Amino acid sequence: MFELLLTSFPVVIRYFQLKRRGEAMTVWNMRSAVFMWAGLAFALFLTIFYFHPKSYSGLIPFRTVSVVAQTSGPVTSVNVLNGQRVAAGDLLFEIEDSSQQAALSQAQAQLTSVDASQNMARDQLVVAEAGVAQAQAEVDKLTVDLENAQTLLERNVGRADDVRATEAALTSANANLTAAQAQVDLARLTLEESIPAQRSAATAALEGAEANLAKTKVRAFTDGTVTQLAMGVGSPASQLILSPAMVIIPDRDADHPVRITAGFSQVARATLYDGMPAEVACDTNVNLSFRNAILPARIAVIQPAIATGQVVPGGTLREPNNGLVRGSILVYLELLHPEHEAIVLNGSGCLVQTYTNNLSGFFGHVIAATGIVKAAGLRLKVWGSLVSGVGLAGGGGH
Repeated sequence: MFELLLTSFPVVIRYFQLKRRGEAMTVWNMRSAVFMWAGLAFALFLTIFYFHPKSYSGLIPFRTVSVVAQTSGPVTSVNVLNGQRVAAGDLLFEIEDSSQQAALSQAQAQLTSVDASQNMARDQLVVAEAGVAQAQAEVDKLTVDLENAQTLLERNVGRADDVRATEAALTSANANLTAAQAQVDLARLTLEESIPAQRSAATAALEGAEANLAKTKVRAFTDGTVTQLAMGVGSPASQLILSPAMVIIPDRDADHPVRITAGFSQVARATLYDGMPAEVACDTNVNLSFRNAILPARIAVIQPAIATGQVVPGGTLREPNNGLVRGSILVYLELLHPEHEAIVLNGSGCLVQTYTNNLSGFFGHVIAATGIVKAAGLRLKVWGSLVSGVGLAGGGGH
């Protein structure tokens, strides 16, 4: 409509010329003006629609967190309600934990048993070391006795039987000493290697039991709002990601800006560019005051591929005719003013209008100036959606 009004001046001028001359307006004396009007309108339509593409598929995407249990059992308590805000670490619901408590008690008893075994191993080491000292003393005594017996035999005042008996006793004492030293080594091995290994296993079992017990208390991993709560006391705890117990809508990450997605026609690829100015009008921001109904934005990223051409492994061969349904160019936009992020609602459908302003020269300025027509049309579209109640995507294709 604006395009036709802006280019109607040849007809208007011709009309006043004929009126001043007193001539009647006919098809023949108006044909040149009408043809000129049609040519200018076509050129303006082409310029505006090509250099200032619009998308009706704008969307403010957001993620959700599906809450599922990591262990099975009936639910014993539900600590949240639909619509309740939760913080990371808040208790959501609890699961019956008798088997986990029994496993924890068993693991604690096993660790206590290891402590007792360690104390026993220390005592055994002390006894073994005392046995070594006793055996060593016996060896030392018999060694002196053997030397004395051999000396007496050499002086012909002793007996050979005494020497042989002392030698036999010394050999037995040395064997006892070796056995006692082996007992010491065994006690040390038990104390320094076996017991620590048993303790590590018992500690790991205790930590596993504590972890399993902790799984019976399901907590929030993020700040957000609970929704779609589909469980109650006595319900079996769901472990299926496709059938969660509840869903949490996380709070927005303050470190990352809100990004709006929009799909543009493939023929707009030559026009779209990173940093391109745009305006975003979302259904949830339309209001009577028109305040913050249209928000300035810019193109942040243009996805370097079109989804319909994606090839994934599978047992079905590709059918080229399926490509007759053309995909769209996915564009990510960011709002220019961060304070506007607080007034846009996650999941809102939006109308995105872009404006080309990167062309140089006189014609570049002219093309950029024609964007005012699309800006005015966007505002009329927002006003019309409010009056009609059909939403921003209620009609039109440009």
